[in-house]
Amino acid sequence: MKYTIKVKTNAKENAVLEGPGGELRVLVKAPPQEGRANEAVIETLSAHFEVPKSRVAIVGGFKSKTKIVRIGECQC
Repeated sequence: MKYTIKVKTNAKENAVLEGPGGELRVLVKAPPQEGRANEAVIETLSAHFEVPKSRVAIVGGFKSKTKIVRIGECQC
């Protein structure tokens, strides 16, 4: 499945929040430097959806707060 998410960096904790319209907001402790926040987003979504990290991929918005992620599909 593909999701459009909003990312909040430098948060107090890593968490996934669901908004009233079904949108996902991902909070990560990591700063937005050298890909650290993107890696934290993958780890946080992996834990939230209970899938391996290899099944979570950012497919759009690598340098943006709004990202498109693919979860649970084969990365083949």
